[in-house]
Amino acid sequence: MKTKFYNYIVLTLMSLALVSCQNDDDTIPPQSAAEFSASATTVMVGEDIQFSNTSQNATAYLWSFGDGTTSNEVSPRKSYQSSDVFLVSLVSTGAGGSTISNMEITVTPASGFDVEDEDLLTTGIPVQFANTSLGATSYSWSFGDSDNSTSSEQNPTFIYSDVGTYTVSLTASSDVGSNTFTKEVIIGEGPDSIAELYYIALGDEYIRKLILDGTGTVNDVVSITGMGGIGLAYDAINQKIYYSDFEVYPNGNIWRMNMDGSGLEMIVTGIGDPYAIALDVEGGKMYWVDDDGNVSKANLDGSNQEIGFFNVPGAQWRAISLDVENNMMYVYDVNIEEIYAVNMDGTNPQVIITGNYGYALLVDTVNDRIYFDDQNEELLKVANLDGSNIQTVNDNGTRIYGMDIDYEESKIYWSGRDSGELSRANLDGSGMEVLQSGITSPRGMFLKK
Repeated sequence: MKTKFYNYIVLTLMSLALVSCQNDDDTIPPQSAAEFSASATTVMVGEDIQFSNTSQNATAYLWSFGDGTTSNEVSPRKSYQSSDVFLVSLVSTGAGGSTISNMEITVTPASGFDVEDEDLLTTGIPVQFANTSLGATSYSWSFGDSDNSTSSEQNPTFIYSDVGTYTVSLTASSDVGSNTFTKEVIIGEGPDSIAELYYIALGDEYIRKLILDGTGTVNDVVSITGMGGIGLAYDAINQKIYYSDFEVYPNGNIWRMNMDGSGLEMIVTGIGDPYAIALDVEGGKMYWVDDDGNVSKANLDGSNQEIGFFNVPGAQWRAISLDVENNMMYVYDVNIEEIYAVNMDGTNPQVIITGNYGYALLVDTVNDRIYFDDQNEELLKVANLDGSNIQTVNDNGTRIYGMDIDYEESKIYWSGRDSGELSRANLDGSGMEVLQSGITSPRGMFLKK
């Protein structure tokens, strides 16, 4: 019995062992599980992403990053060179097969810029910005100045007029997002600009400018052939030149142009011989005088004209100058030979100087004086604003049509029709010097600094 029972036990154990061996051979390997995470799911072009593989039961890996690149590393690093939304896939493979896991990565543009000659930036000189952004299709610049100036150019230039530190920002954008980069730029004091004297050379039918650098360089600004005239005025805020044209009576015109003579436009027409022009730029008005006794005004673009808002019958006006601070204008008549002080609305006219025949008039608003030429005595004179205390500034006898004052240097400039010269002197007439000679009939003029 024992032998049989033993034999039975042995047989049973052998059978169990056999069955057990058969079950081990038929076991299915565990399924791989593809899983991963990323250090960021939104990045900029060129920014690294660290992928962390957390797959289970896998021995091999295939990454596809959605931009045509792949990797077999366990946990690769990756950066993108364009802006888009990319589908990242990980296929994890083990004895039990393969599985896949996906993740979207959003890549926005990388914003950045450099500043050329960054340590040498000064007022009045264009600053060149070099865009180093990646993956962008549009750009938005803010230059940090008081006017909140902006640009959408890729590589703009910008001129700062004041010394200071400015925060410049560039936002680079694409269809999937944007990024902003900021940088401070420090603007130092620029070199003194070279002054220029603009004048009418009526005999040559040109408006020209003399560069006041001591070289005597003269440049043509614009031809005035068929548009002869003498009045010249300067809008320093909007950088515009105004010019009167009395070529054809009574169809005289006033023209406006850019400082280089481009953009020439007729803004007033039908004037009987317009002479001098004066501007109240902050008030948005221009004033002019004509041969028919009219003092007229309009908006700076020529609209809203008020022809003859001040009129003196028989007067033939040749010059006008404004004292905006005191709401006064001064006008010079060549026929009755009188200088008037008048409110800028045309009221309360007063004759302050009489018995003078001339063409030029200039109010010195800093020193409360008035300069005028007197052709009866062939003199350039100066007086108080009420016409008292008349003094001689220059006695060279030339007819003067244009004058201007450089208050920084305390100099007065004038043009001499008969002498063919542009001259300057101290405000009392001392230290006179001829800046340019040989000009054919110089007329209206202004100083640009």
